Amino acid sequence: MRIAVVIPVRNDAQRLADCLVALERQTRPADEIVVVDNGSTDGSAAVAAAHGARVVPARVAGIPGATATGFDHARGDVVARLDADSVPAADWLERIEAAFAADPSLAAVSGAATFYGGTPIVRFLGRLSLTLGYFRLIAGVIGHAPLYGSNFAVRTEVWRRMRGAVHRDRADVHDDLDISLQLPAGAEVRYDPGLEVAVSSRSFLRPGGTRRQIGMTARTFLVTGRERGLLRLRLTWFLADQERAAQREPELWRLGALERGAAEHIWGRWARRSPASRSGRVASPPEPEQLDAGSHR
Repeated sequence: MRIAVVIPVRNDAQRLADCLVALERQTRPADEIVVVDNGSTDGSAAVAAAHGARVVPARVAGIPGATATGFDHARGDVVARLDADSVPAADWLERIEAAFAADPSLAAVSGAATFYGGTPIVRFLGRLSLTLGYFRLIAGVIGHAPLYGSNFAVRTEVWRRMRGAVHRDRADVHDDLDISLQLPAGAEVRYDPGLEVAVSSRSFLRPGGTRRQIGMTARTFLVTGRERGLLRLRLTWFLADQERAAQREPELWRLGALERGAAEHIWGRWARRSPASRSGRVASPPEPEQLDAGSHR
């Protein structure tokens, strides 16, 4: 199994260096590291190249575009995602490989974070907002574990199925939540609390930072809701989960059929009111094999 690590960066050379050093100390080394330079002017690209990473310029400004560009260029069976200020534990890639090797149906896995910098109360509240506010609350809304941008991995074949649906052209949405919403319905997505990285708490320390994060979360839901309908999306995941559960436990198929019927009847009337078209979307991005000419070491 080949694992590629993608790291978007913009003017964060020192944090990026710390992240790359942590990757060099992994018990299971990365097969490839792709650093997506989002218009840096501080030497971030040079730092990445000095550590042996493949540097790719972002095709579209913003984190969603940089993430999508990196995933398109990555050459691996699994693509893992970090932020420039992420410091993964030494067994981070080893745990990712073990999770995908143990379960061929696993589409994506995500872990949490501990925060460094700031006061103890800031770090505590950051951890609480992530574990409770994001992994629990968002999971209840979308019907499966969400992916956390500083710490997740997805199978390349799953990414290729959804790459045309993500909002890579919008810098005002959260790329991790957007990817979570565009995952194929019924895909096996897992939250592993033992998959740990350390992340800077600076986003909580910036004036208006928390308000901005909440606003981007709401906007991400709004963008997908206008195109697909959140109720329709949630119903699709519910039915796919029922189908999967019935295949695993055939004796529960009859109960599952009743639940599906009830969901279609109760939710269907609301879901049908939501627009299903994808009007206003940009054209599908080029296929990954067309992109490698733009990368360099």
